Amino acid sequence: MSIFTDMYRRLRAAQPEPVPTLEPEPEPTIRLVGFIEMHVAHTCNLTCESCSHYSNHVHKGVLDPAQAEDWMRAWSKRIVLKEFNLLGGEPTMNPRLSEFVVLVRKHWPTAHIRIITNGFFLHRHPALPSILADDGNASIALSLHHRDPEYLERLRPVFELLEGWQRDHGTVVETRHSDRRWTRRYLGFGAEMLPFEDGQTRKSWEICPAKHCKQLHDGKLWKCSPLAYLGLQKEKYDLSPKWDPYLQYKPLESTCSQRELDEFLLREDEDACSMCSAEVRSFSLPNPLRSRPATETPVALP
Repeated sequence: MSIFTDMYRRLRAAQPEPVPTLEPEPEPTIRLVGFIEMHVAHTCNLTCESCSHYSNHVHKGVLDPAQAEDWMRAWSKRIVLKEFNLLGGEPTMNPRLSEFVVLVRKHWPTAHIRIITNGFFLHRHPALPSILADDGNASIALSLHHRDPEYLERLRPVFELLEGWQRDHGTVVETRHSDRRWTRRYLGFGAEMLPFEDGQTRKSWEICPAKHCKQLHDGKLWKCSPLAYLGLQKEKYDLSPKWDPYLQYKPLESTCSQRELDEFLLREDEDACSMCSAEVRSFSLPNPLRSRPATETPVALP
């Protein structure tokens, strides 16, 4: 063997392993999203059994508009929206509700803005109809949670108020009979609350009423409200360890890569979906005006 052949073989043996070719990162592009939702208040005046936002557990706190703007500023660089829903809890329990309409419009100029409310505290926001009228692409969704005569009678002033706003300001109002499609989102209440264990994530996702309801919470995007606000339950109650896998859910940061954003927006069922039922478990919602657990302090209605 010649000295050159021997040298050639040694050099070949010393060659580094080829580096696997990675798929290029997608070009940064603002993605179109149907809608997202945001709690402007965690607190609520009603106690709708098995609320998917856990609002029947008497959580407290309202969102500061300055904090919300930080979240919006970051995400408006990543996504464009068809619709932005302001809700809770009960959004009208935030005294600065009107400011959120202005903030959403600032960061998403073409999105439709919808306030989803049970209506009982709309009278606390006399400037709201003018702000909605000036915006020109905003509306109120009045969510009805019971057909009991007592409940409807308590709503009479709300109907009269909204009729006046429609007449004087052209306020767009839709009525949603939420109680007609009410389903059980978890088992039990408070510290005794438990997830479902059907173990059929695809079926759970397919029947999920919140499968397209991404939440903007704590500056991050979350798959749905049961995951977004589960941490509030953990802070208040000593939850069963059965919730631990779902408390480990990782929401999407605004600093995520383009690939991470695209994967999040396209993702359908995943392990976290198994916390919910794989079958529709409808039930007749008790009157939320008088179903507050005796261990909780009620929030006074007007």
